[in-house]
Amino acid sequence: MNAIAAPSPVAHDAPSLDALLRLAPYQAYSYSYPHKTAYRALPTPRTLREAWAGEDRRALFLYLHIPFCSYRCGFCNLFALARPAGDTVTRYLDQLEAQFAATLDALGDHAFARFALGGGTPSYLDTSQLERLFAMLRNGGVDLRAIPAGMEVSPETVDAQKMALCRDAGIDRISMGIQSFSEAEVRTLVRPQQREVVERAIDAIRAQRFPTLNLDLIYGIEGQTVASFVASIDSALAFAPEELYLYPLYVRPLTGLGRMSESDGKRRIALQPEPVDDRLAMYRAGRDRLLAAGYTQVSMRMFRAPHAPATDAGPAYCCQDDGMVGIGCGARSYTRGLHYASEYGVSRRGVVDILDHYLSLSCEDFTRVDHGIALDGDEQRRRHAIQSLLVKPGLSLSAWRARFGSAVFDDLPQLRELEPAGLAQFDGDLLALTDEGFARADTLGPWLVSPAVAARMADYSLR
Repeated sequence: MNAIAAPSPVAHDAPSLDALLRLAPYQAYSYSYPHKTAYRALPTPRTLREAWAGEDRRALFLYLHIPFCSYRCGFCNLFALARPAGDTVTRYLDQLEAQFAATLDALGDHAFARFALGGGTPSYLDTSQLERLFAMLRNGGVDLRAIPAGMEVSPETVDAQKMALCRDAGIDRISMGIQSFSEAEVRTLVRPQQREVVERAIDAIRAQRFPTLNLDLIYGIEGQTVASFVASIDSALAFAPEELYLYPLYVRPLTGLGRMSESDGKRRIALQPEPVDDRLAMYRAGRDRLLAAGYTQVSMRMFRAPHAPATDAGPAYCCQDDGMVGIGCGARSYTRGLHYASEYGVSRRGVVDILDHYLSLSCEDFTRVDHGIALDGDEQRRRHAIQSLLVKPGLSLSAWRARFGSAVFDDLPQLRELEPAGLAQFDGDLLALTDEGFARADTLGPWLVSPAVAARMADYSLR
């Protein structure tokens, strides 16, 4: 499970970039835009056919969400439920099949270029449940052997039989959240994980020769030091993962750590100065260690090994240009002008309520879209900027003009501030972040949020 935080909403009278740079570097992870806290009930529900009409459906990303886990980590604010009761998983798979069928019917002629199975913890499913899921995909015409296909797992849910099944089905990338190889540090994260379990899981994954193994690590854990963080990186490097993600810890409301923080009177408000900590020093030490080991930095968080498979394998797909089809409660879908998903919750009560609603839906219900956000031209431009700028190679000025018919600095003049601040530089057609720019990526993402989306996020009542 990744350490994902909702973007912090910037107030309508947003501070300048210079003012933001005086704050702590870690304001929010802008992994999607707009965030689900900006979603609302649509004024007029749409049919799926209407939502996808006129969209290019030749290269779509298919995402399936499994919102179940063995336990809920203290930092997690994903849509997930630990130890679901009774026949919840079986009923959920029934609904997943119904939603998938309705979606394929609405899409008409289409092709999937990428696939991901996320959560939660997809490997929480037992072997027969995984077999059922992969059969659903095959029956829907999805050949995972023909496209890049990834899956998230947790150490305690990995075994040889499951991994053999997933590899045979066509999964070629396994992502596993380790967070730390220090048992004291994972205990601090409210994560009952032992190093020997982690090592057995990696051995089981490697035995099936998945082309890509990704491991996630977290920095900023209470009691962690720069030295102990680098030691965890060295432990991970011993397994030669094709990818490594380094996540700064965020403590968010309604998570286990968030509740503990509030009980200690330490709750902090978004975009406010945070106590001085060692996260930036840890980031820099971790980045330097991975670069020295031959890894290439792709974003603030992602590092790719020299032996990793080529990234252009499989059908062409561009996250800025092509749609995502999300199946499952908590899954997010987007067309160019509409993003939609079920409601978002973090607390167990909130997740249970939302999941119960999903389990009650009829086949007809799955043909409609009633919760999300419409993106006008400005929001589409901001999304494109965030999705492009915060990863390598950067924001292409010519691609922007080709898509939007305008110049990037005319549409988002604030981007002009990046180069004088030493956060970005021009590399031919690209506006690319510098090393310091990547270090401040969790400031730049919130800085690009529109006032309208910021207001919606600020008004959201988190469940």
